[in-house]
Amino acid sequence: MAKIKFGTSGWRAIIADEFTFANVRLATEAIGRCVKRRKSSPALLVGYDTRFASEYFGQEAARVLSSQNIRVRLCSQAVPTPAVALTITQLKLDGAINITASHNPGEYNGLKFSTSDGAPALPEVTTEIENEIVQLQTMNWEFTAKPSEALIESVDIGPAYLRDLATKIDTKKIRAANLKLAYDALHGSGAGYLDGFLRRENIPAVVLHANRDVYFGGHHPEPADEQLGELKSVMQKNSLKLGLATDGDADRFGILDQGGEFIYPNELIAMLVDYLVESRGWRGGVARTVATTHLIDRVAHLHHLEVLETPVGFKYIGEYIKEGRIILGGEESAGLSIRGHVPEKDGMLACLHIAEMVASRGKSWKAQLNDLFLKVGPVYNRRPNVKLDPALSARVKQKIASDVREFHGRSVVAQNRADGLKLLFGDGSWVLMRPSGTEPVVRYYAESTSREDLDQLLEYGRQWISEA
Repeated sequence: MAKIKFGTSGWRAIIADEFTFANVRLATEAIGRCVKRRKSSPALLVGYDTRFASEYFGQEAARVLSSQNIRVRLCSQAVPTPAVALTITQLKLDGAINITASHNPGEYNGLKFSTSDGAPALPEVTTEIENEIVQLQTMNWEFTAKPSEALIESVDIGPAYLRDLATKIDTKKIRAANLKLAYDALHGSGAGYLDGFLRRENIPAVVLHANRDVYFGGHHPEPADEQLGELKSVMQKNSLKLGLATDGDADRFGILDQGGEFIYPNELIAMLVDYLVESRGWRGGVARTVATTHLIDRVAHLHHLEVLETPVGFKYIGEYIKEGRIILGGEESAGLSIRGHVPEKDGMLACLHIAEMVASRGKSWKAQLNDLFLKVGPVYNRRPNVKLDPALSARVKQKIASDVREFHGRSVVAQNRADGLKLLFGDGSWVLMRPSGTEPVVRYYAESTSREDLDQLLEYGRQWISEA
């Protein structure tokens, strides 16, 4: 009996192991029952990404929902997660099931549930769904009800999403700067959307990996430095100024500066806060997760903005976006959204804002980052992942739960347990250890004001975890 558990962003599992048609039906039945407790005649959207059999899993989810007398809008093609979020709010639906494993390797698929506000479901909702699944398993539930095809409507949600995106980006600035761009879709569901947007706005770009490949070219569909080798080569060969990339479901972003240099999301988010205040005159708060750089705090303090910290998971940041309390919310794993947009990560929005900023300021990202460091001081951070076997995983979790007053000779001035264990030191540096909610790894984060000290903290963290 599979244990279907929702992590930081939905339930993910290996295809044909735990991610099966039977388990997708089971999870969908549970979601449908939970939704119907709140509304007798609900309507839900079903979307899916470009992974193996995602469209068939999506069709099966639609059939299960229709058998519960739930009206279903079933996407006609693979769609980005932010487009799903926007459609929920535009069509005033009661939520959405999205078949996606985001940036996970190709052997994974997943199921994500978003609520009627377009945001990822909060823990109280996913816990209710998990409990319902257990109840169904106890009853040995099987899908025997008859689907109602009349309740399933095929929809193309792309055009409305792209029209909305155009209202949030100053495309005139990008065109006027004649930026030489490249976009790598990484075989994900951003293909046809971000490149389609650029074509429609007459912004030339070299496009990579826009075709469907369920193996993602043998790589993770994650826009991280190590996955963007081809984009780097294309940029260097063609002397391009900016490289854009999105992950498997286009909710995360990756950016290469001129010369193909990777720019870390932490730095990008802080820079965008500075740019949005400068270019739009926005006032309000800024939200970041506990794992995200304090460079954002420095930029916020420079502009006299409130800083709000959340646990890891964009669903918590989404709450502040819904309230209109923040101008931008971001997390170090390359997710962000802005005031007036969906309470969900949007990698395409991020890419376009970054292109607008480079065009508007007329400087490379590296030059702009150096300018920012002159104003607020340098901050450096990294996040390696450490793979865990079951025995080490149990010991690391025990160690994270313990009281830590000293870390390799450094006195701990504060412990933050909002998510995992964050140790803060007197000089402003910090480290954070937290087990992943979606993969068998421990995330280790470190930040300091010098590269040398950062390297030390990274090595200390590896030792701390391996000695558990």
